[in-house]
Amino acid sequence: MKTNPGRFFEDYQVGEVIAHAVPRTVSGGERAVYHALYPARHALHSSDAFARACGLKAAPMDDLIAFHTVFGKTVPDISLNAVANLGYAEGRWIQRVWPGDTLRSESQVIGVKENSNGKSGVVWVRTRGLNQHDEVVLEYVRWVMIRKRDAAAPASEAAVPVLQPVVAPADLVLPEGLDFTGYDFGLAGEPHRWGDYAVGEKIDHVDGVTVEEAEHMLATRLWQNTAKVHFDATNREDGRRLIYGGHVISLARGLSFNGLANAQMLVALNAGAHASPCFAGDTVRAWSEVLDKAETAAPGVGAIRLRLVAVKHGAAPFALRDPEGRYRPEVLLDLDYWALMPL
Repeated sequence: MKTNPGRFFEDYQVGEVIAHAVPRTVSGGERAVYHALYPARHALHSSDAFARACGLKAAPMDDLIAFHTVFGKTVPDISLNAVANLGYAEGRWIQRVWPGDTLRSESQVIGVKENSNGKSGVVWVRTRGLNQHDEVVLEYVRWVMIRKRDAAAPASEAAVPVLQPVVAPADLVLPEGLDFTGYDFGLAGEPHRWGDYAVGEKIDHVDGVTVEEAEHMLATRLWQNTAKVHFDATNREDGRRLIYGGHVISLARGLSFNGLANAQMLVALNAGAHASPCFAGDTVRAWSEVLDKAETAAPGVGAIRLRLVAVKHGAAPFALRDPEGRYRPEVLLDLDYWALMPL
C-alpha cells in the first residue's frame, strides 16, 4: 500500500519524535497572499523602511505566516484523522522568518489519553519549526483529538503533560536589534503606546469579516494543511467543511489592528482554544482584553499580554462564558499571547 491513510490514536507513543515532510521556502509571495486573505496591516510586517527604522534588516514575514507554515507541515502526521484541534500552550517565536528562509517541522509526542467512549483520544505534541540553518524559529505545544482506527484496540497508558499556563516575560525572545525609540506612530496608524493600555481593559475591534468558502480553501491549501475535515465535505456528518482554526486566528489578529495597531510582533502563545467550529458564511468579529504588561531589555519596547477572542456576528459584547463557566456558543476562539509594543 503506497498511499497514506494517516495516523490514528493508537499509533502514537510518548517520546516518539516525528520529522515532518516537506520543507518549504517562503517568499514575498506568501506575504502578498496572506495580506490579501486577511485584514493584516501591521507596519513592521508591511514595510521594509519602517522595519529598518525599528532596527531590523527588513520587514520579517508575518509571525502567523511562520506559524501556519510550521503547523501545516505537521498535519499529515498529527491531525489528518483529527476530530478537533483542542488547544495550544508554551508557544514562542524565537527567530524571525525572512523571505528566502526554508522551514521544516518536527514534533515530539509528550502525552496521550484515550477518551471514555473508546473511539478517540487526545494526543499532545511539542512542535518545533526550524530554518535552513537548523535554528528553531518557532515552538509550541498543541493537543488534538484523534480517531482510533479500531475502537477495540488497547490504548497506551495515559500520560498527560503538565504545561505552563503563561510564558514568563523573562523567557520572551526579542528580535536582535529591535529598537522602538524612534517609532513613527503616524506611519503605524494609531497613537496608542504601551503606557496607554491598562490591565483589565477591553477593546472592541469593531469590524467584521464574513468567511467565504473560496478564501478559506485557498488559505488551507496555501499552508499545505491536508486535514480531511477542511477539504472533504463527506468527512463530516453535517456535510460541511470545517474552517481551519488558524484561518480564524489570522482573521482575528488582522481585525485587532483597529485598537491595537502598535502591537507589532507576536513573541509568545500562552494558551489557545478553538471553542466552537467556524463555517463558510459566518461573520467573524473580535475583541481583546489586556491581561498583563512587562518591560523588556530592548530600547523603547514593552511587552503586552492580550486575550484575543473571535466570535460570530451577533455575540453580546465581551461575553466569553456562560454562568456554568462554559464557552458561549458564539465564541470561536480564545487566544492568549504576548506581543511587543512601543513604550
